[in-house]
Amino acid sequence: MSTPPTNPVPTIELNDGHTIPQLGFGVFQIPPDDTERAVSVALEAGYRHIDTAEMYGNEQGVGDAVRASGLDRADVYVTSKLNNGFHEPDVARRAFDGTLAELGFDYVDLFLIHWPLPTLYDGDFVSTWKTLEEFQRDGRARSIGVSNFQVAHLERLAATSDVVPAVNQVELHPYFHNAEVDAYGRAHGIKTEAWAPIAQGKVLGDPALTEIAGRLGKSVAQVVLRWHIQRGNIVFPKSVTPARIKENLELFDFQLEPGDVQTIDALDKGEAGRDGPDPDTFAYIP
Repeated sequence: MSTPPTNPVPTIELNDGHTIPQLGFGVFQIPPDDTERAVSVALEAGYRHIDTAEMYGNEQGVGDAVRASGLDRADVYVTSKLNNGFHEPDVARRAFDGTLAELGFDYVDLFLIHWPLPTLYDGDFVSTWKTLEEFQRDGRARSIGVSNFQVAHLERLAATSDVVPAVNQVELHPYFHNAEVDAYGRAHGIKTEAWAPIAQGKVLGDPALTEIAGRLGKSVAQVVLRWHIQRGNIVFPKSVTPARIKENLELFDFQLEPGDVQTIDALDKGEAGRDGPDPDTFAYIP
């Protein structure tokens, strides 16, 4: 691998003392056969944070790309997530073993419960969380967290466990700030990771965002990702296009002025802006 361009991606300290690069590369919906190539392009461009999941079916491609890069394993932050059909503790243990085998790693930097599934498994995600605590104690998951957890779900964990999730990965973008969940996380030391940071492209034609981007000489995607960075969100945009992969990394040579931030903040539609499933009712098992 050639030396990547210098990039000042900041790291964020988690509540367990570990750090995470604030900007990463997501592989959601990247076909397994294309994953190694896409991740290789991202690593070549300078990304050092890859977000995958058991549900995506492409963990092997992530691991293959990391090995092919020539980078030390410790230099690439890798997240994966427990699939929805594997919440029972014994099943979760086997699934986590499978994740490590697919990746070809001895550990992951971060492992998440992908969805709370409160209408399934008798509503029990607490025993699942305690199983992830085992993975952290034995060092095979450096950090553990959750994804798509609502405030009530987080409060239930807080009432039953002393281990606070390091992150909560949730839908968050200019049209949906997920404000209650985000505020809870800020108050309790849980970092917010934003999936669908550009609302799966739905914000790209927004007139207010287009005006800001044109004035700054940046793309709308860059403006929105920069908005996330300045909010303190952890983001991991996804693309299979090499030029777009590189463009999404170029967020640190400009800054949004307070007026621009206020303009973007004003785009929030509350719950009406949610584009993905409602975590309170989502019950999908692949």
